Amino acid sequence: MAEYITKILITTAIVIGITELAKSSHFWGSILASLPITSVLAFIWLFRDTKDVDKVINLSYGIFWIIIPSLILFICLPFLLKKGVHFWLALPVSSFATVVGYFIYVRVLKLFGFTI
Repeated sequence: MAEYITKILITTAIVIGITELAKSSHFWGSILASLPITSVLAFIWLFRDTKDVDKVINLSYGIFWIIIPSLILFICLPFLLKKGVHFWLALPVSSFATVVGYFIYVRVLKLFGFTI
């Protein structure tokens, strides 16, 4: 139980740190948010829990291939916000567009023989 609490506290501290930094500097907040901190933490937690390098390798490859459709969110959200769509509507619409992008992307990858 203490391990889960530690994981939650570290992960939460990073997200809060990014948010607080972004309040004073969108540039530095963006830099910190764009770092693959969650991926690195996932690698650490996965390796600590399983001691299985193959799981870390597979997760790393999966993340690499799935990054492209995740960019939909970062294009769609500011586009909708600039068009005057309210934040609380723009966020789920952008998220939904990203999920649709994931499904399409995975199907296209399968056509070319890739599996994630």
